[in-house]
Amino acid sequence: MASAFNERKAMEAAAHLLHRRGGQMHYLKLLKLLYIADREALRRWGIPVSHDNYVAMDHGPVLSQTYNLIRDGGSRLWSEHISAPFGDYEIRLIGDKPEAQKLSQAEETLLDEIFDRYGSANRWDLVDETHKFPEWHDPHGSSVPIDIRDILAALGESPEEIEAIAAELGYEREVSKRLEVA
Repeated sequence: MASAFNERKAMEAAAHLLHRRGGQMHYLKLLKLLYIADREALRRWGIPVSHDNYVAMDHGPVLSQTYNLIRDGGSRLWSEHISAPFGDYEIRLIGDKPEAQKLSQAEETLLDEIFDRYGSANRWDLVDETHKFPEWHDPHGSSVPIDIRDILAALGESPEEIEAIAAELGYEREVSKRLEVA
């Protein structure tokens, strides 16, 4: 279970990585970098950057709601800052990188570290890399949810820590849902 998805935060993370790449990249590469960043945030802090849901797809693990924003051209917020895919499924930053309102300085630093480590890799190398993650299993042409507990277990967390993190993220999701209704 992930905590509540925050589109603004996901857009800011995507825009940050696009900016680091000169404003444009293949959407598959962006999705891999964002997944790797979430995974590393879970390892370090027990909380992801994107708060997205994760699915296993043929080309590796994916942030589900972020993928939908990219594939469908995005919401108004997303499409103000990030283009729909064009050409060979490239996406680009529209205008300047938006000011961070939801991303913390620590999260921006983490995204920079991920980009420094993986930014020069091509998308297929990143697909191969994410296929090595123990939480990913080949869905054979479909998509299968990846439970955050499986990611945490793959990162070596204890069963007690896994349940504590999952409970906290579930609580955050419920609070966010209640606040949206209010």
